Amino acid sequence: MTLASPVPAPLPSRSGYAELAAEIRRLGLMRRRPDFYLPLIGANLCALGVVVAAMVLARGSWWLMLLAAAFAVVSAQIAFVGHDSGHRQVTRRSGPSRLLGLLHANLLNGLSYGWWVDKHNAHHAHPNDLDADPDVRAGALVFDSHQTASRRGLRRWTTRHQAWLFFPMLLLEAVSLHISSVQALLRPGVRHRWVEAVLLAVHFAAYATLLVTTMTWLQAVVFVAVHQSVLGLYLGCSFAPNHKGMPSLDEAQAADPFLRQVLTSRNIRGGLLVDAALGGLNYQIEHHLFPSMPRPNLRKARPVVRRFCERNGVPYVELSPLASYREVLRHLHEVGAELRQGSHA
Repeated sequence: MTLASPVPAPLPSRSGYAELAAEIRRLGLMRRRPDFYLPLIGANLCALGVVVAAMVLARGSWWLMLLAAAFAVVSAQIAFVGHDSGHRQVTRRSGPSRLLGLLHANLLNGLSYGWWVDKHNAHHAHPNDLDADPDVRAGALVFDSHQTASRRGLRRWTTRHQAWLFFPMLLLEAVSLHISSVQALLRPGVRHRWVEAVLLAVHFAAYATLLVTTMTWLQAVVFVAVHQSVLGLYLGCSFAPNHKGMPSLDEAQAADPFLRQVLTSRNIRGGLLVDAALGGLNYQIEHHLFPSMPRPNLRKARPVVRRFCERNGVPYVELSPLASYREVLRHLHEVGAELRQGSHA
C-alpha cells in the first residue's frame, strides 16, 4: 500500500535503469570525493569547537541562548555527514564508514547510528510504501487516509489539524530521535550495540557537563529547549519535502527500481546555498537512484537524470522550497479532511 493518488498513465513498462547507471558511471559520478568531505568534516569540527569555546568564554551569560541556535545548525551539518557515511558516500569501505557514522551520530549528536541506518535503508528500499517504509508509518502524523480510521482521542484531534501542527511538531523531532535511539539500544538487534551505548553515554555526559559548567540551571533548561527545538525543525524541514504527498504506485511501477525511486521523490530547486543548507538532500531523486553517490556529485547527476526522464516520459518533480512545503501541508490537510468532516457531522 502506498501514498496519495496514483501516477497518471501511461508510463514505460521498463525504465532502462541499467542504461542510466552506465552513463553515470561513465561520467565518474560514483567516484569518492575526499576533496569535498575532508574539508567539510574539518570545518564542522572547527565550528563545533568554536561554539563550545564561546560557551566557556561567555559562561553564565544569557547571550549563550543565541549560541543554542548556532549549535543546532552545527549539529545538523554533522548529522548530514553521518547520513552520507551511512550510505558509504565518504568511503566505500564498511569499517571506516561505520567509524565515521558512530563518531558523527552517536558521539557528536547522541543518535544511534545502527538504528538509523537500518531504518533508513528500509525507507530507501520501499519509499512511501505504507507497509514497508518506516518513515510513513502512522505516528504523531498520518500520511495516508487509510491510516486515519483507527485514530482515537488526542491522536484523532491531532490528525484533523496536522497541517497546522506540522511545523510546531517538528520542534520535538530531535528529542524523538534521541528517545528512539536510546530505546533501540536497550533491546537486542543493533550491531555493536554496546559500543553505540557507550558512545551515546559519553555524548550525553559531555553535553550535560558543558551545560552545568557554563550556565545556571535555568539557563541550561532554556539552552537545551532552543538547541533541540531548532535542531528538530532543521532536520525535519530537510527531510519532509522529499517524499510526503508524492503519488502512489501500482504493482508494476513499484517493481521497477527506477520508477519506484523517481516517482516517489521530489527535488528542491536552489543554488549552492540550498545544497549546503539541506546537505544535498534537495537532490532527492538522484540520491534515491544512487544512494552511494558522493553528495557534491548529485548536482552534476541532476541534468543527466532529468534528460533520461524526459526521454522516457517519466515525471521529474522539482519545486522551490516554499512550493515543496506547500505541497506537504496540502497533503497533510487532505489526509485529515475525512476526520474534520466527521467532527462536524
